[in-house]
Amino acid sequence: MSLSAFLLAAGSTPSPSPSETQTPAVPSIQEAQESATQAASWVEQNWATWLAIGLRVLLILVIAAVLRVAVRRAITKLIDRMNRTAQAVDGTALGGLLVNVERRRQRSQAIGSVLRSVASFLIMGTAALMVLSTFEINLAPLLASAGVAGVAIGFGARNLVTDFLSGVFMILEDQYGVGDSIDAGVASGEVIEVGLRVTKLRGENGAIWYVRNGEVKRIGNLSQGWSTAHVEVTLRPEEDLVRVKALLTEAGETMAKEEPWNEMLWGPVEVLGLDSVLQDSMVLHVAAKTMPGKALGIERELRWRLKQALDAADIPIIGGPALPADDAATPDPTAGVSAPSAYSNPMSPESRAATPLSPPSVTK
Repeated sequence: MSLSAFLLAAGSTPSPSPSETQTPAVPSIQEAQESATQAASWVEQNWATWLAIGLRVLLILVIAAVLRVAVRRAITKLIDRMNRTAQAVDGTALGGLLVNVERRRQRSQAIGSVLRSVASFLIMGTAALMVLSTFEINLAPLLASAGVAGVAIGFGARNLVTDFLSGVFMILEDQYGVGDSIDAGVASGEVIEVGLRVTKLRGENGAIWYVRNGEVKRIGNLSQGWSTAHVEVTLRPEEDLVRVKALLTEAGETMAKEEPWNEMLWGPVEVLGLDSVLQDSMVLHVAAKTMPGKALGIERELRWRLKQALDAADIPIIGGPALPADDAATPDPTAGVSAPSAYSNPMSPESRAATPLSPPSVTK
């Protein structure tokens, strides 16, 4: 074989066979009828199962939706009833112990939101698991994965979870609310907003403090229950205590009958007695139970009235014990005098050395 023939034989491709060039065979009518018959028989055998599964899923969803709506409405009615009960006692003696409108609104909204969210999560989550079990899906791996994911999220966001849970219990227990003056340890001031994660406080200098609920270890609420106004009056020890007590009590009774102090004072102004007795003064303690957060203003007004009553009776108010005066340093009379000169002493060597020599006498 020549080289050209070999190369032609190596580079040539075999020609396709007649069977390979033919188009795919079209199924016959009989085969199509058999396939349709098999599909119809399979659907006929399983339609009951599909229908049962569909009806079960539909029933689960309908029950979950109805239950969710009913629970949310019940929670809303419960919150509304709490607000109506609080509004019914406004203007009474018990109304002074309750929070203001803004505090009730925020507290009810927070409680309602938390309860509705928890109810929706539980109802819809249970319905979803029941739907998956209807399709015969094994829920064990899913629940295990959810548990692992929950543990991971709990470790990663433990501060956030702590803040949220602390906020929920603070709101449910009504530890404080909008308008309360509290001491949260890390900050103190007036509450201007209560949230599930942080609480906003306005300090005495106007600064707004954002306090995480999880960081609050103790809370001192100065706006719940009642407050006490304390006033100390310092007089001379020779004053008549019976007369002074009568004057102070009369001034307090007059104040308790006038507006707006009659609403702020929740008890009579009482002279509790002597706090201290010194050689040149004595201190009387006057106190009164007041509306929460109003003690400071009542103390100022009470001092004003007590001072006027004592001035009208010619009873002077004196100060506390006199502070010992600092002993003034006695000036040293020799401080500005320089040291004596050595030449002032005629017998000193310096004076002798400076004395001029007398001329020798001339003898005749």
